[in-house]
Amino acid sequence: MTTLLDKFYQQLKSSTDSIDDYITEDVQWHASSPINNLHNKAQMLSQFWQPLITALPDLERKPFIHLESQYEGEQWAAGTGYFIGTFTQDLLGIPATNRTLYLRYTELVKFKNEKIKTCYIIVDFLDAMNQAGVNPLRNSLGHDGLVMPPTTMDGLCYGASDDIEAKKSQQLIIDMLDELGRFDGKSLQSMQLQNFWHDDFMWYGPAGIGTTRGIEGFRNNHQGPFVFSFPDRSVDHKATLVAHNNYVATGGWPHMHGTHSVGGWLGLPPCNKELSLRVMDIWRRDGELLKENWVAIDIIDMCMQMGLDVFAMMKQQFAGKLD
Repeated sequence: MTTLLDKFYQQLKSSTDSIDDYITEDVQWHASSPINNLHNKAQMLSQFWQPLITALPDLERKPFIHLESQYEGEQWAAGTGYFIGTFTQDLLGIPATNRTLYLRYTELVKFKNEKIKTCYIIVDFLDAMNQAGVNPLRNSLGHDGLVMPPTTMDGLCYGASDDIEAKKSQQLIIDMLDELGRFDGKSLQSMQLQNFWHDDFMWYGPAGIGTTRGIEGFRNNHQGPFVFSFPDRSVDHKATLVAHNNYVATGGWPHMHGTHSVGGWLGLPPCNKELSLRVMDIWRRDGELLKENWVAIDIIDMCMQMGLDVFAMMKQQFAGKLD
């Protein structure tokens, strides 16, 4: 089955003059840093699409998760996958490699009158830097590299959803997020994740954090460094919640706030500033527990709020390689 998003990107490749059937003129296109917030079709084309298609002229969009549902009376879609192509021209200053680039994306999209009205999309540009041979930040504690599709290979949810199953998945996510808010500030065990996650749960994180396996892997490689560095973190806005059978997507722009008051996260010293976090999650439930979680975090934007320009750091590192 071909979705409206599939048709939109297919049309973009053939002619940007013929996309009015798929997108509103005043589309709000919120992309990860350094692109950020775009407020109409012309800005989306010039500042988001044109850099992509110039860098990857044979670009192909390969989603491995797609789900849609209503949220507060509006139609939403969520998904993740890769933009794939031959990296022949620089991308936002990231030097071309003339090799295949796997550019991971995660998106939340709102429709109006069967057109794209609002899009939130996090593109893992830090991972693109890593593929180009440079890492401005410390190495990930988790596993770097290609993120896997669902183990069950059923992430493209095109059919009708079972409302009972979708509500069950949605409630499990809400209860689990409430549990994450019960951190006592001292022990990670104060959050009873075993009541919500399988023992061999997979957490597919962005570059800079990486993929982890199991509750202990998650605690060691992401949760511990994060919650202790942002002790007052809070989820303060949900752009949407999309549910289809045993898949659920959540996120916002921003989705969390927290003061970076303790060092440790990504090996960075505390900046003592309150940061807003752009975050998206897609979850897969297996039985009564959660089995897999695909996570997008705009780390480059967070670093910019700390006063760290990751793209400038990348350029310095490349310049050092050429000296």
